[in-house]
Amino acid sequence: MRTARLWKRLLGVESAVVEGVFIEGEGASTVFVARVRPSSSDRSRCGRCLKRSPLYDRGEGPRRWRTLDLGQNMAYLESDVPRVTCSVHGVTTAHVPWARHGARHTTSFEDLCGWLCAQAPGSSVAELLRVSWRTTTAIVERVVSDLAGRTDLLEGLRRIGIDEIAHRKGHRYITCVVDHDTGRLVWAREGRNSDTLDQFFNDLGDERAGLLTHVSADGAEWIHAVVKRRAPQALICLDPFHIMQWVTKALDGVRRKLWRTLQASGHGSEIKGARWALLKNPLELNVDQRICVAVIAKTNRPLYRAYLLKEQMRAAIAVKGEEGRALLGGWVQWAKRSRLPEFKKLASTIERFRPYIWNTMDEGLSNARSEATNTHLRVLTRRSYGFHSPEAFIAMAMLTRGGLCPELPGRG
Repeated sequence: MRTARLWKRLLGVESAVVEGVFIEGEGASTVFVARVRPSSSDRSRCGRCLKRSPLYDRGEGPRRWRTLDLGQNMAYLESDVPRVTCSVHGVTTAHVPWARHGARHTTSFEDLCGWLCAQAPGSSVAELLRVSWRTTTAIVERVVSDLAGRTDLLEGLRRIGIDEIAHRKGHRYITCVVDHDTGRLVWAREGRNSDTLDQFFNDLGDERAGLLTHVSADGAEWIHAVVKRRAPQALICLDPFHIMQWVTKALDGVRRKLWRTLQASGHGSEIKGARWALLKNPLELNVDQRICVAVIAKTNRPLYRAYLLKEQMRAAIAVKGEEGRALLGGWVQWAKRSRLPEFKKLASTIERFRPYIWNTMDEGLSNARSEATNTHLRVLTRRSYGFHSPEAFIAMAMLTRGGLCPELPGRG
């Protein structure tokens, strides 16, 4: 094998010409520098659109790109980068086949960094690759942007889930859209309002929005309003988890009020420790919790009535068709007559969302995929000790949950 071809293989620059390799520094600071140039087919192309363009000038002299290490030593590619006049992008730097436009690292180095960031904390990746954590963040954003530009994540959407997640303190949220059929995160933007969701439908387009059949969401009315306006044919399904969350919150409100009343009279110990016994699934109760519920059934009828309402709702949303609708209607009437203010208020909420709950019963669609994505993103946030910008958070989310993680160099 010729020496030039060997260096091309080692440096991962098969589409470039290696003019020479030299060593700089001594000891631990030794680095390899390879002088390269684009092959004839890659010369005089716009760095953005790769269109052949006339030469503008010779640029600002030699430029270096960090590439994959050679053994224990860092390695760089060095080349002149002229500027060209593109009919679309104007005067811009010429394309180099070994790096993305505007990057100071080679594509193979950035792909390795992106893959590692999907598996480990950015600080560990930064230490391993001998770069700063800000550099790893910028690389992830660039890799995700590049891969997203090669594929249309919004193509073929039929059933989607919409939810929001806080990316830092101060009520700062990201709105996420998940494809139920693939489980992938397909869209994410900063914000939690109708304007943010309108951006999704603008990106999707009216034609593809007309192909949506199901949209799962929580009780956020700004989501429902935008979906009804932009995709009126889609069935909105209210997430069963959030329905039960409303019911358990009402049950806990009844328990708290009763506990405060009993505590004022010196009898608060009668329902001490009853919270989890009341909130858990009856099939998962241990012996002590079963005894606790039995005692409440005999001594605290209002609290036990709230507990039965909770279990009745659990049974109602598990049933499909006309029977499920009848059970839900019976629950609403029972809640209204329960003489429990928390459940009377909840009955009005259930009535307002009844059509969406019916869709959930008939279609069996929940927001579980969105919640699973949110759980994964919270783990990412804890692992990274937060993100300095929403763009960095979104890039990491798309890298790990959007199918935009690059392959390891040389494995494709």
